[in-house]
Amino acid sequence: MFAEVKSLGLIGMNAFMVRAEIEAVRGLPSFDIVGCADTSVRESRERLKSAFRSSGLKFPDTQIMINLAPADTKKTGSVHDLSIAVALFAVMGVVKASDISDSAFVGEVSLGGEIRPINGALPMAIMAKRAGIKKLFVPSQNAKEASVCEGIEVYPVTSLSKLYDHFCKCCISPFSGYVPCKDAFDETLDYKDVKGQKSVKKALEIAASGGHNILMIGSPGSGKSMLAKRLPSILPKMTFNEAIETTNIHSIAGILDNENPLVTRRPFRAPHHTISSVGLSGGGTVPKPGEISLAHNGVLFLDELAEFDRPTLEVLRQPLEDRRVTISRAWGSVTYPSSIMLVVAMNPCPCGYYGHPKKQCICTDKKVRQYLSRVSGPLLDRIDIQVEVPPVEFDDISSDVKEESSFAIRERVQRARELQNERFKGTCITCNAQITSDIIDEVCVMTESARTLLKDVFERIGLSARGYDRILKVARTAADLSGEKEIGKSHIALAVSYRTLDRKYFG
Repeated sequence: MFAEVKSLGLIGMNAFMVRAEIEAVRGLPSFDIVGCADTSVRESRERLKSAFRSSGLKFPDTQIMINLAPADTKKTGSVHDLSIAVALFAVMGVVKASDISDSAFVGEVSLGGEIRPINGALPMAIMAKRAGIKKLFVPSQNAKEASVCEGIEVYPVTSLSKLYDHFCKCCISPFSGYVPCKDAFDETLDYKDVKGQKSVKKALEIAASGGHNILMIGSPGSGKSMLAKRLPSILPKMTFNEAIETTNIHSIAGILDNENPLVTRRPFRAPHHTISSVGLSGGGTVPKPGEISLAHNGVLFLDELAEFDRPTLEVLRQPLEDRRVTISRAWGSVTYPSSIMLVVAMNPCPCGYYGHPKKQCICTDKKVRQYLSRVSGPLLDRIDIQVEVPPVEFDDISSDVKEESSFAIRERVQRARELQNERFKGTCITCNAQITSDIIDEVCVMTESARTLLKDVFERIGLSARGYDRILKVARTAADLSGEKEIGKSHIALAVSYRTLDRKYFG
């Protein structure tokens, strides 16, 4: 007897259709799985035999061959257990292959017959919909996540015995589509809680408006981390497409919340400085996304930048330019998107008080130089805005004046982003930080006085070509916030002022 059951596999961000083909013939009982299956896939033989016994089901006493097609594509993980189990049901005559021709099955089967959750349910559901699948059977813990994809019926499966009963008397009902609550898009942190630091807040507003990377240098306790953690509260709210993109990555990494499976707030990832280069960029035998990709459409915050291992920091250079991470292995490569805002913070020296107006630094000049040299010039050159965070004054902390809320700042940021959306309509560019060299002269039109000032700055401080472009992009964002079509002299002056700390501290 021959039967075929549809399943899905996953390589990186790419889900693909898999057909579990089964042939059962008379002969000595055997159970083999072929089709470029790794060890975890082949081990499903033992899991299913035990699951059938635990569920009170008789395992077919025949010679069984399972082929996972396409046979030249690598299959990994335990996601195919459920489709193989259904193929066995077809051999047993429990279900006709024609009755499930529009269905797909994914999930891990435990020794006790329970169906365990898997990673990547949402990208698989999206792929199933594209392939014309009408019904998708998934572990019950993944049902909410898969139901985010509209246009496909999602059936939650709790156990092998329940699925067996479903084929006999249709006892599993489709899961109703998940809809996030209204406050799921609202941020909990607010800039109204941050006293003082108006100049830094302005720099963060410009960074958020144009999607620019930003560096903050200041002594301990000046509020760098507090300011960075509130940055998502002034970024534009995520669109549904951005939410799906981000959720796909988090689903593959296995870090989604089962109760709220759609990522509706912009990610804020803040890895510890002991993280490895693989943890930052992603990797492994089966490459998983790293912190750079997990921050896609959001913020990657690196606190205590100089404490990170230098080779680890150098991993950032290419993703910041290309906005994607490619991980290569002998069998192929995997690409994860990484469109992020990089926010970094650091002390000016090991003790933290170099240049402090009231506290004395105890570090020697050599120690200060060694500390700052841990951050390379090429990485600094990829940071658009550099701002010094001064110590907070007593008058600011004790003041009764209410600080501006994140809601008010976000409205200005949203208006600036709307100008950029109109400017870049029909292109893959979404914000000023992504302006490419071929159109920078077209979109960054300067007044004559602004051009003269930029020329003087370029010649006096020896800007690199990348530095020149980044000043123009920041100035373009400052002009957008002012609602002006041309970049003026004040906008260039502001952008240049955000490029001076590398000469003050790193020169």
